[in-house]
Amino acid sequence: MTPSEHVEMPSMGTGMVGGDRPPAFGRAKIDERFKDLNDPFREVPDDTEVDSQGLLDDANIDEVLDRLDQELVALKDVKGRIHEIASLLLIDRLRRGIGLEADAPTLHMSFTGNPGTGKTTVAMRMAKVLHKLGYLRKGHLVSVTRDDLVGQYVGHTAPKTRAVLERAMGGVLFIDEAYHIYRVDNERDYGQETVELLLEVMEKDRADLVVIMAGYKQQMNRFFSDVPGLSSRIAHHIDFPDYEPDELMAIAHLMLERERYRFAPDAETAFEDYLRIRASQPRFANGRSVRNALDRLRMRHAIRVHESATKGRRLTKKDLITIEAEDVHKSRVFDSGFYRDDERAAPSLTGTAT
Repeated sequence: MTPSEHVEMPSMGTGMVGGDRPPAFGRAKIDERFKDLNDPFREVPDDTEVDSQGLLDDANIDEVLDRLDQELVALKDVKGRIHEIASLLLIDRLRRGIGLEADAPTLHMSFTGNPGTGKTTVAMRMAKVLHKLGYLRKGHLVSVTRDDLVGQYVGHTAPKTRAVLERAMGGVLFIDEAYHIYRVDNERDYGQETVELLLEVMEKDRADLVVIMAGYKQQMNRFFSDVPGLSSRIAHHIDFPDYEPDELMAIAHLMLERERYRFAPDAETAFEDYLRIRASQPRFANGRSVRNALDRLRMRHAIRVHESATKGRRLTKKDLITIEAEDVHKSRVFDSGFYRDDERAAPSLTGTAT
């Protein structure tokens, strides 16, 4: 698109053109017995029973939460916050059932932590939780960075940002490295327009869109202090800690099991040594680094087994599924404990989100 081209975009917020919005949060699915009452708060008897079990069965929220527990190692505090939010929305749905209306709770969030600590995976699961609990219409996740939101010339930013917001409506907008959106020290930065649109939509459409901003903690704190009004719209600030060594090994076992591999006993010890060295080096990315390391292990395993077969050795199932210590020790991390950039060059085979 050239600067002279004009794109007619739908307006955002409560007056959005052509958007068939659902009833406002807190006004849907009222029990027939109570829908004609003028004031359910006073007219519905306190001892009126509510169908809590029916709601739990219908939402089936435990399945999503259980899957989160299975997919993510540790992160006890993070999972606890998600359970708290689920409880809030479950009770709110029960209240709606007897006509007790309430404003939509603000669920915009900030996820802070180092790479590979599970922020994107938790955002995906959060979208599904909010959908099952009736907070979001679709429950999809739209993941973006500054490049998806901010334009490169005058008049380019607003259409880009509006298009992303429209695509995310009914779900979760996940903004990675959100502090790059607006460079406050650059008066010619177009990111201010994106921030203004975000602020408007985060307030007006909070019943139909959840915005999750993610990034390093220190940079996110500075970003919130630089942008007045943004922090007050973030209801939940969740910190994702780095994984401990035993947690990293648990992640490795989980990933290997998914791909139908296993460590030989001496290979497990070797991989523990690998993680100890690698975690002390630059650019270590927690679960993401574990995944990348396992991808390279699978490559070395495949080369070793293939060479054995070409030499006439008959292979067994054990050969096909077992990572040996020699596969681990071939890593350049063990070359005087030095990690090299080209160690990252192997392509991803597992595709597992962390």
